[in-house]
Amino acid sequence: MSLSPRIIAFLLASLISGLTVAFLSVVEGVTANMLFVAGVSSFAVSFFLILYAIELLVYREVNKMYKTIRRLKLRDFSLSNKAIIKDNNPFKKLNDEIFVYVARKQKEIDELKRLEQFRREFLADVSHELKTPIFAAQGFIHTLIDGAVDDEFVRDKFLAKAAKSLDGLDALVKDLVALSQLETGEVRMHIERVDMQQVTREIFEQLETIAESKNASLRIKSSFQGAVPVWADPQRIGQVMTNLIENGIKYGNEGGKVIVGFEDDKKHIVISVRDDGPGIPPEHLSRIFERFYRVEKSRSKERGGTGLGLAIVKHILNAHKSKITVMSKPEKGTMFRFKLDKAVETEG
Repeated sequence: MSLSPRIIAFLLASLISGLTVAFLSVVEGVTANMLFVAGVSSFAVSFFLILYAIELLVYREVNKMYKTIRRLKLRDFSLSNKAIIKDNNPFKKLNDEIFVYVARKQKEIDELKRLEQFRREFLADVSHELKTPIFAAQGFIHTLIDGAVDDEFVRDKFLAKAAKSLDGLDALVKDLVALSQLETGEVRMHIERVDMQQVTREIFEQLETIAESKNASLRIKSSFQGAVPVWADPQRIGQVMTNLIENGIKYGNEGGKVIVGFEDDKKHIVISVRDDGPGIPPEHLSRIFERFYRVEKSRSKERGGTGLGLAIVKHILNAHKSKITVMSKPEKGTMFRFKLDKAVETEG
């Protein structure tokens, strides 16, 4: 039950008045009229004194605190007035508001800690990824400077290795710049009608050499007859498909296959890229879209790549208001799926 200042003052004044009358009733010579006057006067004085004390010294100050917290809450969290707790008892309001405010602040602190940990890991990963090609190129060049440049065979071999390391460094920096621009919204999507079947066939041609090196087959499985029209940024969606298909080839089995599927889903087209490789262990599935995350770091390094491909894919699809999902079973392969808006031709 919510107790107002008047109810509290009434109860306490009644108690004081009752105690006063009870005490005086045992005193000799006190008449009934005197007891009545003493009871009424003690009740009245106690009531107004207690009411004044509660109103001015407690409730009013608590209400000031409550209003201050409410202003902070509205400013910090942009909440509507409907979200403000309504209650006649300021102690209850204050307690509830403090609880909500502290809970939100704790959540904010936890998020800041998570971001700080993420920042540290990211800096460590970037440092490691940059250090590897720089040190490799540096070693080859210093070896040439120390005299190996006079040997034509060694010179050509070391220069080729140094160039390969620098090419890897260039690819890493480009991916970092692209990822940063996507995360900050600097890159704008130029949405237009795109035929995903044509895009996929062009990517198959580009990756033909890599597929042949692993004796892998590339196929399209479509529920459409002919074109597969969607609304997308042609360059960026091509980047998404290239990354997914190339990963399917690189991490798939020798002599395996990569299948790109197109399914009709009313207003959307579901696009999938599936391989029949060794799959991804369940404990890694939730993290594969993180920057620099590698399931098997040693094998990933051997197969090239910057470790940023899937992170870039996720951000490009987010910019298309789509989400990518992954399903994988050990020794049965991996499948990535996402949706794009279907480009329906209008008659006119």
